[in-house]
Amino acid sequence: MDKKEQILKVARNIFAKFGLKKTTMDEIAKLARMGKSTLYYYFKSKESMFSEIINKESQILKQKLTEAIGQATTPQQKIRNYIITRMRHMKELINYNTALTDEYLDHYLFIENARKNFTQYEMDVIKDVLIEGKNQNLFFIEDADSTARMIIIALKAFEYPLLIENRSENIEEEIGLMLNIIFKGIEVR
Repeated sequence: MDKKEQILKVARNIFAKFGLKKTTMDEIAKLARMGKSTLYYYFKSKESMFSEIINKESQILKQKLTEAIGQATTPQQKIRNYIITRMRHMKELINYNTALTDEYLDHYLFIENARKNFTQYEMDVIKDVLIEGKNQNLFFIEDADSTARMIIIALKAFEYPLLIENRSENIEEEIGLMLNIIFKGIEVR
C-alpha cells in the first residue's frame, strides 16, 4: 500500500469514529506513523482528505449498485436488487453516510456536490428501470421523473432508522413491504 492509500485508510477510520470536525491532522499523522508534512504533501487539508474518501466511497457504492442491477433480468428485480443493495452497503460506507446526514457539514461545497451527484445518479438509474418496465408493459407510470423522485425519497426515509438509530433488525422485511406498495399499490383491484 502506498503512502497516500495508507493515509486515507487511517483517516477513514478516524473520521468514522470522531467525525470531520473533531479529527485533526496531528491525529491522522500519529496513527499513520508519518510526519504531518507528509500528509500535507498528499492533501492540502483534512477537508480535502475527507472529500477524497467521500468520492471513493461513492464510487464503491455506485459499483455495487450497478452490479446488483446487472444481476437482475426484470425491472422489478432490478429495483428490488438496487434497494436492498443500497441499504446494505450504505451502512458499511461510514464516511459517506456521515457526509450525507451530518448537518454540520452542510456548508462544505464538496459535501453538497456529493449529495447532489449521488441523488442525480439514483434518479437516473431508477428512472431508466422505470422506463424499461413501462416499455415492457409491466409498470403503469405517468411521469418517470416524479416516480423515481418519490422512490428516492422513500429510500432516504429508511436511512435514518438504519444508519442513525441503528435499527436494522427488520430492515429487509420493511423494504419488502415498501416494494410491495411500490409495485402493487394499496388500492384493491
